[in-house]
Amino acid sequence: MRLSGISYRAGSELWLRDIDLVLAEGGINVLLGATLAGKTTLLRIMAGLDRPTTGRMIVGDRDLTGIPVRERNVAMVYQQFINYPSLTVYENIASPLRVARKSEAEIKTRVTQLAQTLRLNQFLSRYPAELSGGQQQRTALARALAKDAQLLLLDEPLINLDYKLREELRAELTQLFAGGRTTVVYATTEPLEALQLGGHTTLLAEGRVLQSGPTLEVFRRPATLEAARAFSDPPLNVIPATVADGIRLPIASPMASEVLLGIRAHEFSLTGSAGQIALRGRVELAEISGSETFIHLARDDVRLVAQVPGVHDLPLNEPCTLYVRPEALYGFDASGQLLFAPET
Repeated sequence: MRLSGISYRAGSELWLRDIDLVLAEGGINVLLGATLAGKTTLLRIMAGLDRPTTGRMIVGDRDLTGIPVRERNVAMVYQQFINYPSLTVYENIASPLRVARKSEAEIKTRVTQLAQTLRLNQFLSRYPAELSGGQQQRTALARALAKDAQLLLLDEPLINLDYKLREELRAELTQLFAGGRTTVVYATTEPLEALQLGGHTTLLAEGRVLQSGPTLEVFRRPATLEAARAFSDPPLNVIPATVADGIRLPIASPMASEVLLGIRAHEFSLTGSAGQIALRGRVELAEISGSETFIHLARDDVRLVAQVPGVHDLPLNEPCTLYVRPEALYGFDASGQLLFAPET
C-alpha cells in the first residue's frame, strides 16, 4: 500500500500535510506520535471512512482513494471499543465469519482460537454490557481479527487494558501478525510500545511525517532532533555544547563548532569511570518507580531526566553528578539535523 501526497483539511485547519508513505505488506506498521499528530485521521483515510483533500491511496495497481469502506477488505479497532450490544461475545466475534458464509465448524474453531489468545474464553456467553471496559475492547479486537482482512487498522487498541494484560497481549499480537497476509497499521503514542511491536515505524508530528523505516533503525538513528524527541520516553535530554567545552565528541572532525547533544535518559549513571562525561547539577525530584529511579536534575538553565537502575534516595536541592559515555551521545546541528549517533 502506498499513500502519495495525502493532505486532509477540516474547515480552515490542515490536519495532514503531504503524507508520502509506503506500508510494509504483511507486517506491522506503527504510527507513532503524540496526541493530535494525525494518526487517527490517517487511519480513517486508509479505512475509507474519510476522503483526503488531496493525494491518492494505491494498493497494488488499484487506486482506492474514492472507494467506500464497504468495498474494501479492511477492519479497524478504535480506542473507544464498538460491539453489537444484542450479541454475545461469541456471536460478536463470529459475526464477520457469518458474513463470509463460513461453516459452523470453521466459525467455532476460529472463535475459540481468538478467545483463547485474547483471554475471553470464560466470557463467550456474556453480552457486552456485562463486561468490563478491557473485556469489551478485547472482544472488539477479536472480531476485527476474525475478519482476516487484508488491512487491519488498530488505533491504540490496548489503551484501556491494565498494564500486565497489555504487555501480555502485545506479545501475543506480535506473534499473531508475524508472517501473515494481513498488513497491520498500529497507532500509538508510546515509543516503548513501538519498540516492542517492531516492524516498521512512521513518526508523525502535527500532521507531518518526520521519518519512516524499520523500527530499530528509526530509533537508533533519528534523522532530526524532532524525530529523536518523538521517539524518546522519558523525553530526550538536549544540551547545547561547543567543541571548546572539552567534551570528547564521537566524531574525529565535528561538522559544526556548536552542537546540540542528545542523551537518552537510560544512558545516564550515578557512577563514572575514565573517559565518561560528568554533568553536575541540583536534584529537583527523584521518583522511584519499581526497580528504577527517575532523577530530575537542574543544570544551569537546562533540565535533565535520568533513568537509572536501583532505588536511590536523593535529597532535594542537593548537588548530584550524572555520568554518560561519549559513545552514547547524539549530535545535531543548529537546524536540528543529525550529525552523529551512537554506534549500534
